[in-house]
Amino acid sequence: MATYYFEGEKILAPLTISSNEPMYDVDTISLKKQRASQGAQRWELSFNIVSEDPTNLLVNTISGFDSTNTMIMPQLNKIENNLTVSGTLSVSSATAGTNSVVISKVGVSGIIPKGYFIKFSNHNKIYMVLNELDFEGTGTLTCNFYPSLTEDLTGSETVATGDDVTITYYRDISDLKGITYTDGVLSDIGTINIIEAL
Repeated sequence: MATYYFEGEKILAPLTISSNEPMYDVDTISLKKQRASQGAQRWELSFNIVSEDPTNLLVNTISGFDSTNTMIMPQLNKIENNLTVSGTLSVSSATAGTNSVVISKVGVSGIIPKGYFIKFSNHNKIYMVLNELDFEGTGTLTCNFYPSLTEDLTGSETVATGDDVTITYYRDISDLKGITYTDGVLSDIGTINIIEAL
């Protein structure tokens, strides 16, 4: 896994990235399944960290639960290694609720791999690319993504990649608000759970 940081502390594997999308699920009288999304989605991450300074750990765990913070969105190693895109990724206009946007190839080269997390310049929501985007040549590409667009795109926005894909998050209130010492030297705050701030 590439090196990512949470509030200045190194994130350790395993890292869990999950999609929370509430759905209605019902069995009909003929036992057919009917499912429908409520149209809301957020990313939730769980991980441990290693810290050189238990002071920062302690202070960070007891404050800031009521405010948002940001960090670079972790990417899967193989997917991050396949990212080669460079240039400004300009998008066409799109309305909230759609699952795709057209991106211009002008001044852009390289690849955005399927499964890569992106962000649009006009809002904080994180999206996952569902098809590989190869910017070879000219013209445009259609980028399919998950979840549905939460804000309109006017056509003046761009797509963020790399370190510009920052997740805005809350700490989960079930996290330990304190620190555990093992043998008086090693410190641990347990698993950290963060939820995307919408």
